Amino acid sequence: MHWLATLLKGRPRQRSDLQWQMRKSAPHELWLIIVDASASTRRHQALSQAKGLLAQVFDQAYRSRARLALLTACGTEPRWQRHGLKASRALQPWLDALGAGGGTPLLAALAQANHWLQQRQRRHAQEQQRCLVLTDGRIKEWSALAPLGCPSVLVDIERGPIRLGRAQQLARELQADYQHIDALRIL
Repeated sequence: MHWLATLLKGRPRQRSDLQWQMRKSAPHELWLIIVDASASTRRHQALSQAKGLLAQVFDQAYRSRARLALLTACGTEPRWQRHGLKASRALQPWLDALGAGGGTPLLAALAQANHWLQQRQRRHAQEQQRCLVLTDGRIKEWSALAPLGCPSVLVDIERGPIRLGRAQQLARELQADYQHIDALRIL
């Protein structure tokens, strides 16, 4: 009901005096999360700290009623864990079981994510997309990367006394905001 328009006409005495308005639904949000879970993320408990951050992100997505897409980069190829479903508490067992190992197929994951986001944008034009990439940046070589088609944040989870700093270069190429996990206060 449009209360202001109804009351401006005076006190409503019958149903026909009431003014109605169309509901405006806010566009849905999609949060794409790409997690580098390669063997190098086990060093200095980087993945453990990233899992704590992910728990906060999942909780925030649940409260915001956002949809989540999860892509892990570990082993020989990236794996989709979730494709744009509503955030729920059912993610906790997956997060608890998340382990690190194998190579770093992060570049393949970024290419898959970029392609998937483009397809999703064509189907859901009103959807607001965001991307969060968690990585230590320990990739040997890569060619130029295409920026993801949405606002993105790259969280560097590289820890320890010797840091290569490749995640900063990745963030620049992806045109993503760069944050180090040690500097994060509140997401």
